[in-house]
Amino acid sequence: MKESLWKPRLIKSLKIAAAAFAAIALAEELGMKYAATAGIVTVLSIQNTKRETLKSAGKRWLAFLCALVISRVCFFLMGYSLWAFGAYLFLFALLCFSAGWTEAIAMDSVLVTHFLAEGNMDPGIVANEVLLLLAGTGMGILVNLHLHRRQGEFDRLAEEADSQMKEILRGLSLWLPGTDGKGCDPGSFPALRKALQAAKTCALADYDNTLLTRSVYELDYIAMREQQSAVLAEIHGNIGRIRYLPEQAGQVAKLLGQIGQDFHRDNTVAELLERREALLAQMKAQPLPESREEFEARAILFYILMQIGQFLEIKREFVAGHKQ
Repeated sequence: MKESLWKPRLIKSLKIAAAAFAAIALAEELGMKYAATAGIVTVLSIQNTKRETLKSAGKRWLAFLCALVISRVCFFLMGYSLWAFGAYLFLFALLCFSAGWTEAIAMDSVLVTHFLAEGNMDPGIVANEVLLLLAGTGMGILVNLHLHRRQGEFDRLAEEADSQMKEILRGLSLWLPGTDGKGCDPGSFPALRKALQAAKTCALADYDNTLLTRSVYELDYIAMREQQSAVLAEIHGNIGRIRYLPEQAGQVAKLLGQIGQDFHRDNTVAELLERREALLAQMKAQPLPESREEFEARAILFYILMQIGQFLEIKREFVAGHKQ
């Protein structure tokens, strides 16, 4: 198994085991009944990000309060019997499904079984369950406080996607004037989407692991590249429609090649936009087509030039929105 797969799994497994062990040890040290339950609560409380963990803990506490009320009513009316627990479970599950608390059903119901086992809901046993929940969720939160933004991982994934886009631009620049008769591989676009999705997943995790000063730069960067990749796919389709190669094809191809050569994260694309405007003016000043085939080809080239402008404007707007 690749290191990128087994390493995070190993770390998370160790984290879960250590946190559960600590929660149970704490519960036993404090003399709580059913101390092992604190470990189960911890396991169910640990999420992939800080934000998810805190949200999950908040939902479970609110659901637990509801579980206390529902179980109290059911046990009061039907006694501490299996029928009463079944009635509680039906009502509580119905509430959780309606409120979006499905993750709390199992954990809070385990705590309620202790009331059934004890045959009462005296203040002492209720306090015991509250402390078990506090120890479990608290340990789950504590163990996730060390999570940090994976800046290096995001940079690697974003660079991988950028490299693929750069290669697509190079392929388009060779295909358009007929230099490379094979064309730009259509399979490059699914691979690019996969690379962008991997970077996006990392960016979302980084965002949810930042609780105070939260930056959207990484998410916006991937969104920008996703928009650009859609434009590249359209350019690819338009090049495939050209059946006649006028001299303007080489000019547009040269611009695509220059964009690919200068393609990197810090490029403001200002110079590339100027080159595109100059080429547009040059093409407008050239003599009109002499045949239908040339007219159709130059019309497609003109449209591709518009799409190149759109491609560059997407990056320019991103740069303008994230100036330091």
